Amino acid sequence: MIKNCVIRINSLLLKTVFFFLIIFIPLSFAEAQQQGAQRFPSLDASPRAYELARLVSANNVQNNVQWRNLAEASLWASSVNAGQGAEQRALAYMDRINAAAAELAAASDLPRDPKERGDYVLNFMHRRFLRNYSELQTRVDEIFNSGRYNCVSSAVLYMVLAQSVGLDVQGVMTRNHAFVTVAAGSERIDVETTNRFGFDPGNRRDFHDAFGRTTGFAYVPAGNYRDRTAISPVELISLILSNRIAVHERANRFADAVPLAINRAAFLSGASTASASSQDALHKAEFFEDPQTDIMNRLFNLGAFLVRSGNDDDAIAWAEYAGARFPNAARWQEIIQAAANNKLVRLIRARRVGEARSELTALQPKLNREQYLELDSLVLDAEVLNRVNAIRNPGDVQTALAFITQHWGRFPLERSIELRTAAILNEADRLARARDWSGGIRWLEASIEQYGANSRMETALRTMRQNRISELHNEFASLFNRRDYAGALASAQRSLEEFPGERQLQQNLSRAERALQ
Repeated sequence: MIKNCVIRINSLLLKTVFFFLIIFIPLSFAEAQQQGAQRFPSLDASPRAYELARLVSANNVQNNVQWRNLAEASLWASSVNAGQGAEQRALAYMDRINAAAAELAAASDLPRDPKERGDYVLNFMHRRFLRNYSELQTRVDEIFNSGRYNCVSSAVLYMVLAQSVGLDVQGVMTRNHAFVTVAAGSERIDVETTNRFGFDPGNRRDFHDAFGRTTGFAYVPAGNYRDRTAISPVELISLILSNRIAVHERANRFADAVPLAINRAAFLSGASTASASSQDALHKAEFFEDPQTDIMNRLFNLGAFLVRSGNDDDAIAWAEYAGARFPNAARWQEIIQAAANNKLVRLIRARRVGEARSELTALQPKLNREQYLELDSLVLDAEVLNRVNAIRNPGDVQTALAFITQHWGRFPLERSIELRTAAILNEADRLARARDWSGGIRWLEASIEQYGANSRMETALRTMRQNRISELHNEFASLFNRRDYAGALASAQRSLEEFPGERQLQQNLSRAERALQ
C-alpha cells in the first residue's frame, strides 16, 4: 500500500443528516466573543508566524535563505515554541542544529564540489540523526529526540544543514511527497532525503532497491513536471503544519488543528514564489490547499465534530464565535441547524416535547426561515403525536383531530393522512379496550365517510365487525346452551338486524328455530 509522506488533509466537514437541539441563552456579541475565547481554541495568528515568514523570505530572491532563520521557523512549526519552558526548548534545539552545522563546516573531508557536497550532507544526516522512517513524524525537533523522520521533516533539516555549508537548496512537492533539489552548476539535482542513497536518485541503482520498500513512494523523475512542483522554503516548512493538522484530525483532536491552520495561513502570507516557474505555479494549486480554505475547513471540522459528539451547546456557541471572525453564513448555519436538530430529537425521544418547543423558540433568531420551518415541522409532528397518543377518554380524539386540521398542510399530505389515521385508530382502540365493538364500528364508519377510506381503517373496521359478530354469537351460544331457545331465537334475530346476511348468525337462527319445533 502506498503511504503518503505529505499528508493530504481530507476535510471531514459536516454531512447534514438530521437524526437528532440546545438550551442556549442569547448573549450579546461581546459576551459571546469573551466566552468563546475562554472555551475554544484561539482564532488569532501568532505574531511569530508573520515575523518568521518575513525572516525566512527576506533573502529568498534566489532561494538563498539564511539557514538559522529557516531552522528557527522549522522548530516553531514543529511546536517547540509552545507551552511551558518553550524558550529553553527552542534554544536547546537550536544549539543542536548549530552544533551539527558547525560539525559539517569543520569536517576535513567536506567536498568543495556542490554535487559531492550535497551527497555528503545527506550521508551526514543519515549517519548522525536519521534512524527510522515514520510516515507521520513530520516534526524537526523529534528527529533529534528519536531519530524518526518523514519526507517533510528530513527535507527541512537537509535544507537547513545544506544551506549552512553554502548549498543552494529548493523544495519540491508531489501529490503526496516532498523532497529537495540542490543546485550544481547549471543543473538541479534531486535529493530524496528519506533514503541515504537518495542523492541524484535517477542515477542510483541502490536507491531504487531501498526507497520504495522503505517509504512506499515511487520516484518522480525531474522531467515529469506535471507531477511535481518547486516550492519556496516557507511553503516547505508549512507542510510541517499541514501534516500536524492531519495527525490531529486523525485522532479527533480538531480543536488542536484550528490554531495550526491559522498560523499556517499567517506564515504563508510571507511566502515567496519568485523562484517558481510558470509551470510550477500552474500545478502548485493542485498540491497546496488555499490557506484561507484550509482555515475554514478546520473551523467547520471542529463544529462538525462537536455535533457528532453530541456537544450541541458547544457546536452552536462555536459557530457563533468562529463565524463572527470567519464568516460563511451557509456553512455555519448548517452546523447550527444540525446541532439544533439533534437536541430537539433527543428531547422529543425523551417525551419532553414542551421543552423542545421552548428550545426552538429560543433558537429561532439564529436560524434562517427555511431551517426554522424544517425544525418547526419536526417539533410540530411530535406535538401532534403527543395528542394522538394521549387519547384515553371520550373527546380526546376530537382535540387531536382539531389540532391536525389546524395544521393541515404543514406536513406532506401522506404524513398528514397518517397522523389523522393514527388518531382515528387510537380512538377505535380506546373503544375496543372497553369492548364497545358497536361504538367502534360506528366510529370507524363515520370516520371513513368523513375522511375517506384507507387500508388501515378498513382493516380495523373488519376487526371490529368480526369482534362484534363473535360477541353476538357468544351471547346466542350462552342462551342456547342453557336451553333458553326462545331467548336464543330472539338474540339471533337481533343479530341479523345488525348484520343482515352474516352466515354465522343465520346458522344461529336456524338452530334456534329447529330447537323450538
